[in-house]
Amino acid sequence: MNQPLETVGDRERDEAYVEVDAARDEIVRVGTSLFARGYVHASAGNISARIGDHHLITPTDAALGFLEPHRLALVDAAGEQIAGDRASKTLMLHRRICATDPTARFVIHTHSTHLVALTLAGVWSENDVLPPLTPYYVMKVGHVPLIPYHRPGDPRVADLVTARITERAASRTPIRAVLLDRLGPVVWGPDAATALAVLEELEETARLWLLTDRRPEPLPTDAIAELRNTFGAAW
Repeated sequence: MNQPLETVGDRERDEAYVEVDAARDEIVRVGTSLFARGYVHASAGNISARIGDHHLITPTDAALGFLEPHRLALVDAAGEQIAGDRASKTLMLHRRICATDPTARFVIHTHSTHLVALTLAGVWSENDVLPPLTPYYVMKVGHVPLIPYHRPGDPRVADLVTARITERAASRTPIRAVLLDRLGPVVWGPDAATALAVLEELEETARLWLLTDRRPEPLPTDAIAELRNTFGAAW
């Protein structure tokens, strides 16, 4: 969907609406799953999908476990809302991530308990919030930088996140996630399944790290090199 819906022909408009409806259903499915498994609570967090140059995003203060498809905010290429309830205050961040990383089509932000707790207890480092503890963390998640605290919706966060995406892309170690200090992770991928896999592995590794009192040694460098060579891990 690369044009405003009102400027395309009937067939293209019908196809665009089908794509939007499918994305609505996917966002609702993901929100329900996250809520059922305790990854989100109350109205914390947001989910978006990029459809061409349009974006669907959960409304502000929406409870992700109880989303209604027709109430999701649809935003055009200029950032103007054209349908649904008022868009989440993190809309700019979602749009900037997708504009900076061409592979990003689905973005999830949660206040996952163990990842927020990690920022309170102290991350491993600002460039890597967790050490490479397990092979699946290295393969599915990779590097995750810490973004300093700013109030929810602060536009400066988008600048910090996109700078990290650009920096890591230039070093050929692209990132799939960042951790917002005291606010939780933002993860993205080409589809919902990929973004969910990153979120789940990231949260579970934070849980392991905290449960073991942050004492385990990282994987040795030769083991990480083997994962890079065998699976193309971006570490």
